Order: sequence, then C-alpha cells, then structure tokens
Amino acid sequence: MDFTPERALVIIPHPDDAEAWAGGTIARWVRAGAAVHYVLCTDGGKGSDDPEISPDALAAARTREQMDAAAILGVSSVVALGRPDGELEDTADFRKDLVRQIRIVKPDVVLTTEPYRRNMQWHRDHRIAGQVALDAVFPYARDHLHFGDLFANEGIEPHKTAAIMFWGSENPNAFVDIAADFDAKLDAVLAHTTQTGRRTRDEIRAFISARAQEAAAQGNASTEDDASGLALAEAFRRVTFRT
Repeated sequence: MDFTPERALVIIPHPDDAEAWAGGTIARWVRAGAAVHYVLCTDGGKGSDDPEISPDALAAARTREQMDAAAILGVSSVVALGRPDGELEDTADFRKDLVRQIRIVKPDVVLTTEPYRRNMQWHRDHRIAGQVALDAVFPYARDHLHFGDLFANEGIEPHKTAAIMFWGSENPNAFVDIAADFDAKLDAVLAHTTQTGRRTRDEIRAFISARAQEAAAQGNASTEDDASGLALAEAFRRVTFRT
C-alpha cells in the first residue's frame, strides 16, 4: 500500500499499542512528510506483573515511555486522556474526547485497534477504543449537530475523515511495507521498558520481525491490495468514507 497522508491521528488504548502494531507505518509516514498525532486513551496503570509497583507509579512510567517512543518515531503531538487502564466504556464523554481531537487534527486517516475479533483474544479496552473511535470518525466528527458545543464554545469545526485503518484485524486488506522503517519501530517498542521486561533487544527484534513477516506473507497473497514482494509489513483493515 503506497499511501502517505498529510495528517494522521492514532487512537491508542494503552501506551505501547501504537508502536507494537503500527510503529513501522507511523515511521514511514513521518519520514515521507506526514504529521502524525497521538491520542492515548488510558494511563496504562494496570499493565504489569511486578508486585512491587503501584498503579500510579506504573502509569507515570508508562506515560514517560510513550512520550519517548513517540519522539523516536517523530510524532507531532501526544494527547493523553488519562482514563484508568481497563475501564474504557462506550460513553458520550469518551466519544466527545475523540471527536474533539479528530476535529482539531483534521486527519486524512485514523489508525486504531480492531474492535471486532471473533477467534482471537483481545483486551476489552482495545474493543471499546476501536468501536468508539469508529463512531467518533463516522458520523460524530463529521456532522455539526453532534457535539455542537465544540464549535459554539471552542470554535472547533466538524471534519470528514477519509479512512480508518484498524490494526490487529483478522481480515486485513491493506499492507504497509515497513522494511526501511523496521529499526525505528524496534527502537520505539524498546522504549517501553516496563513492557519489554527482561527480554533482550534481539529477542524483541525476533518477535516483531516474525509478526512483520507474517503480515508481509498475507500482503503478498492478497488480491485486495497492491502489495507485492513485501519482506516486512504491517497489516490493517482499511475502511473508507465518502468525503
């Protein structure tokens, strides 16, 4: 998939999700001149098996790690909503938070997590974040009568996003070549030290390389995308909207 947006918004359930699933795509787009912005939905304060760390300390550490990872990839901004890890809900106020950022950034494309997986384990926050992001893109950010106070009180106008791309899909139809940006993805993943634990750089490289090779194989076999000859890729389910 040879596509570079002018602006992209990445809606992330937890610190490290964007880098693990889409870090190569983000690096590629930034290198090609795109402005990429993050919205981090939760504080990540539950994602550890360390019995000595508190949720507050973990959340602070993971927020720092997310900022470091975003800097490695060249991300333009990170907005942290600070919602508690494991407690995302499909509510009007969460939807409004995402609509606000979509209308501010005015992205050509939104990257986020697949909400619909039948045959694979998926964190509840991932399901909720993906579903609310989809609804926020279409129709809520598009239609001026939804959350009209954002314009009346904050001067934020509606925005029509052309596409949304879901990572972690069981049925991807878009594949991005990340061979030239794999090392940037690796460095960004490794910035999340609370999540990589005692694993070495080589072990992390092998893990994400295997996933990228699997995505490349899917892309090479795909008839829906223009991918061919991929060695390392990231896979997405792309949904387009009439703009």
